[in-house]
Amino acid sequence: MSTHLGNINTMTTAAVENTQLNTKINAESILEFQATLLSHGHFDEATTALATELALKLNLERVSIGISEHGQMQVKAISHSAEVESKHEVNRRIAAAMDEAAEQSALIVYPEMAGSQPRLMLAHVALVRGSGNQVSTIPLVNNGAIFGAITHERNASKLYQPDEIDAFKHIAALLGPVLYLKWNGERPWYARVKQDFSAWFNRHFSMTDVGFKLAMYALTAGLLALLFIPVQYNISAPARLEGSIQRALVAPENGYLQHAYVRPGDKVKAHQVLAELADEDLLLEIRRWQSELAQHENTYSAALAQSDRVQMVVNESKAEEAKTQLALAEAKLSRARIVAPFDGVIIKGDLKQLLGAPVQRGDTLLTIAPADSFRLMIEVDERDISEVKLNQAGKLALVSLPGETLAFKVLRITPAAVSKEERNFFEVEGAIKTADLATLRPGLEGIAKIKAGQHALIWSLTHRLIDWASITFWKWGL
Repeated sequence: MSTHLGNINTMTTAAVENTQLNTKINAESILEFQATLLSHGHFDEATTALATELALKLNLERVSIGISEHGQMQVKAISHSAEVESKHEVNRRIAAAMDEAAEQSALIVYPEMAGSQPRLMLAHVALVRGSGNQVSTIPLVNNGAIFGAITHERNASKLYQPDEIDAFKHIAALLGPVLYLKWNGERPWYARVKQDFSAWFNRHFSMTDVGFKLAMYALTAGLLALLFIPVQYNISAPARLEGSIQRALVAPENGYLQHAYVRPGDKVKAHQVLAELADEDLLLEIRRWQSELAQHENTYSAALAQSDRVQMVVNESKAEEAKTQLALAEAKLSRARIVAPFDGVIIKGDLKQLLGAPVQRGDTLLTIAPADSFRLMIEVDERDISEVKLNQAGKLALVSLPGETLAFKVLRITPAAVSKEERNFFEVEGAIKTADLATLRPGLEGIAKIKAGQHALIWSLTHRLIDWASITFWKWGL
């Protein structure tokens, strides 16, 4: 049908420009036809009224208006008839005649007029067989597409004249878009969407350029094939760097913070002094126990000189107790200096803001981690944990190093889920494979991608939706 649209467009354009119209058809008559069509609320009523008025104004026996639905013409209105029965034999013949004109995209007049182009008109012959009438059918066009047709029937005693045929063309050209708008406005939304898609498809793919069509088909087939080609599937999840070990340095005794020599981010060496507690009380305690030890030793010596065994035993015991307490006080004094247990970097504890503040025994003052040994902690969503296996490889992109990726492998999968920020995830530990650790720091965050095998692209794009639908239907008991 589309190959002949140029003919019908040319025909309707010529009809609009033709000034030699029948004297009964003028601008006022066209406006009256349009007013009749628009004055009714429903399409069937409007087309019936229009068909009846056309039959009266054009002196015709019968005027029928049909619309193409599901690839076939359906008679929607017949002049002087309030109801249209699609199963009626006459209606089927009229619809067949409309289909015949639409398939040829041309006006058909039977009996043929002199000088007219030969057309197939078997359905038109069948329509007027036995009645002796003459018939003409003209397709209705909107935006270059045929959507319906008008069939005119008249007694053969007065044959159609060329100016009358031009008038039919003129009427169809001007009323066609109005008929389409009214019909389309009453259709369901899904039918309009389907027609718009069909029109778009025909406009872009029903072309005479075979090379273009083949290229488009090949492109479509290629895109569909891509959906089923296995591709690498990666599980993306937030990740952070932590030290391979983290040592908490705590307050050894109750006291006051006197000095702080480091802050978070500082690199330190083993046995380097990091902070100090006030030691005045400990020094006083040491002097007290030193004094008591000297006193007990002197008393022991005097008892020894007098051979007083009882005093010797008592003072010897007290001297041992003083030695023990003195050793304990000296140990406390040595622990008042917080030192680094190994080479590393301070990751927590800004003590410079707490100088002079009291601390309790066991309070965490600083946290230190190695500067050259890290572990990667990945927060894998519970929906993806089933795809994660030990020794799987992956890539890490840190926020501080967006242009670089670090390789890693999965070492350990935490068996219990963690709930945080309204989401459940499992912590997966990974080992980073890189020799350049100078730019890394504990606490850096980024995005990790774990290679979870080969899957079809369509599975990668839709499995989340399918899983959600499955659990939702299960919840609903379906």
